[in-house]
Amino acid sequence: MGNLGMPELILILALALLLFGPKKLPEIGKQIGKALGEFKRTSNELKRTIEDEMDRATKDAPPAEPPPPGTPPAAEPPKPAGGSGSAQPS
Repeated sequence: MGNLGMPELILILALALLLFGPKKLPEIGKQIGKALGEFKRTSNELKRTIEDEMDRATKDAPPAEPPPPGTPPAAEPPKPAGGSGSAQPS
């Protein structure tokens, strides 16, 4: 799909004029303009909402800090009962 040049635009406008007539063409243009404006407004609102949520998420979750030096490591999970766990069934 390339850019539309002047000849293509003239052809499209001539076809629209033939299909819809001179009385309907301004009404159609007005409706298309309203629809595009509403779409732009809605997409801007969605973008703003997403940005606000991202900002809120980054403010609520502080970055994880490493433990200070000299503190013992976190406790390991308990081992299963029944010995070392390396026994094989007979």
